[in-house]
Amino acid sequence: MRAARQWTAEHLATLPWNDSAPDTVYSVLVCVSELVTNAHRHALATAHLVLTWDGSCLHVSVADTDPKLPSPRTPDADAGVTSGRGLGIVDALADSLDVHACHGGKAITACFRPPDGPDPHEKD
Repeated sequence: MRAARQWTAEHLATLPWNDSAPDTVYSVLVCVSELVTNAHRHALATAHLVLTWDGSCLHVSVADTDPKLPSPRTPDADAGVTSGRGLGIVDALADSLDVHACHGGKAITACFRPPDGPDPHEKD
């Protein structure tokens, strides 16, 4: 997970809003950690991380080979304070979240807009 965060931080540093949106950068890094951890823990597979900047939204996609789509669940009190909250954290931090089946597995994509940026999901 550390390697995924470092790789993401290096790529975020190339974006024009990196210095002016530290909260967005932090949210992206937290979500990368959560999504990659979930892929390794639940899919027992390699996670494929893709970042795409389209000029208004940073799309963070993590894909794995487990075809079972995640569903919201209640955190397990017996499992400790950190288990069962990953997707909820991503949903809370991202501007949008999409989960879909693809190529025999699944991909989870979170969208992050830097402050004062246009909403790419709003219709003109």
